[in-house]
Parts: sequence; C-alpha cells; structure tokens
Amino acid sequence: MLEASARLLHLLSLLQAKPSWTGPELVVRLEVSARTVRNDIERLRRLGYPVHASPGAAGGYRLGAGARLPPLLLDDDEAVAVAVGLLTVAGRGVSGAAETSVRALAKLEQVLPSRLGRRVKALQASTVPFDSWGPTVDAETLTAIAGACRDRVRLRFAYRGRDGTATRRLVEPNRLVHTGRRWYLAAWDCDREDWRSFRVDRIEPHPATDRRFEPREPPYGDAAKYVARSISSQRDRYQATVILHAPLEAVADRVPHAVGTLEAIDDRSCLLRTGSGWLGGLAVYIADIGVDFTVVDPPEFATRVRELAGKFTRAVENR
Repeated sequence: MLEASARLLHLLSLLQAKPSWTGPELVVRLEVSARTVRNDIERLRRLGYPVHASPGAAGGYRLGAGARLPPLLLDDDEAVAVAVGLLTVAGRGVSGAAETSVRALAKLEQVLPSRLGRRVKALQASTVPFDSWGPTVDAETLTAIAGACRDRVRLRFAYRGRDGTATRRLVEPNRLVHTGRRWYLAAWDCDREDWRSFRVDRIEPHPATDRRFEPREPPYGDAAKYVARSISSQRDRYQATVILHAPLEAVADRVPHAVGTLEAIDDRSCLLRTGSGWLGGLAVYIADIGVDFTVVDPPEFATRVRELAGKFTRAVENR
C-alpha cells in the first residue's frame, strides 16, 4: 500500500511537471505496466484530480484545471527556490504581485520543515529589496501569455506602439523575457511573417487564444538574446559588430543579454553584436571586457576606437 501511494504521488508530480505525457512515457518513468498506469490514473480521478486523456498516436494524459488544487510536490532545493523567488524583486513590475507574494510565502512557510524554514528566514533577514522602476503589467495578462507559451497556442491582442498607435496582432508566443525593468514577449508575428518583441505593458488585458501551432526556433537560438538585440536596435543610435579574440565561454559572463549578444566563430574567437548611443563609451566598455578585439562595423566606430587608442597612449607615454 505504501509503495502504491508513493507511486501515485510520483505520477501526480509528473503530470504537474509538463502539459502532457503519453502512456508509454509514463510506463518508462514509473517503471510499471501500461495497465498499472491506467489504474493509477483512475485512482487520481476518484480522488478529485481532473486527469484528461486523448486517444491516438499523438494522444496522452494531462492534468486539467479543476475544483481542487493539487498538492505541490517539491524537493528541498525546489521549495527553497520558490521561497527565494517570492522574496526577490523579480515579481515587482506586476500589478498586485507584492501582496500576493507575501500571502503565498506565508502559506509556504507554514508547511516547510524546520530545517528549510531556517534557511528561508535567514534569507529574509539578510535580504534588502532594491527599489524597482519601470511600468507595471497586469498579472492576469502575464499569466495568460505564459500559459499560451506553455501550451503553444496563438494569441490575439491589441498592441500600443511607441507612438501610441494601436494595432491588432496575431502571434505565436515563444517566451516571456524580463530585463529587470520591463517584461517582453518574444513571438512570431503571423501577419508580418517575422519575429517581433512586444512590451507586455502595452498589450491589452485579457488577450484571446487561437489555435495551436508548432514552435519555431527564435533568432540566435535564444529568446532573451533576440529581445536584447531588438531593444538595442530601437534604443541605440549605433549598432556595432566586433570580433572578440577569445572563446565564447571565456567572455560570456562579461556580456549580459541586455548589453549584447555573442556568437561563436571558432574555438578561439566569437562575434559580439552590441549597441550604444555613445561611441566613446561603447569603445571603453568593449576594451574593458579584457580581450583583444577587431572592429567589423560601423566605420565610424573603428575611427573612434583609433582616436581613443592614440589618446590613451599619449596619456601615459611621457610619465
């Protein structure tokens, strides 16, 4: 009986982990027969959990929304990670999130074992929040977009551009990206047949869902990198391309997504794409990465680097 109960909890945790599982996948993960999987699914249903099944080769099992909230099955590290997430400022910028996070954290602390409760309280005692800035987004809108990304369903919404012009959009949502100040949606624009990044605070509340889609690979293979490039191209007057003479992994932690994107050339060099409204500041930043580099474009950036190199040399040659 104890083994069956443990297996049932394992099955419930798997159903919570991703939107859908096929029968054969559950057989492998639970190391039981297909008949046992079906019986356990029925036991969950009798306990009040709405497990939906779809037939066919593409079918499977998924945990639906119901009257009861399934228990969250978290290991020690996951429980602490959830508590840390509630404590951080990442939740700021979402209307009503601060109060909701406090309530959720209070409930979580009630069920944490004492050994984990001490870790969370230590974090609370030693953490001081930094004041956030930037526009807030509607929590329900953010949740709806996240669900569409997860379930791979198209979204229809009205969008307000930088100039205030409103347009209707039909998109295939890929990922939500948080820059520390704003939330962005990286998505394929079906009407424009191209990738776009959308500020979530400019999306109308309660976007409508459409039919399902097969996901596409985002530019640069990473939605965060794409959003960073998109923001830079709109914000920065100058766009620069530079070859860094070092392996990508050696400089990756020195170039945040919000600053630029890196692309490996070979095992000794990588390509940096970045932007700025000030060529002098951009030159100093790239030099401070700490590796040799070659300017690819634009020409005016190469000229500015050459001028600064001369000034820096003259500043120390007569010491």
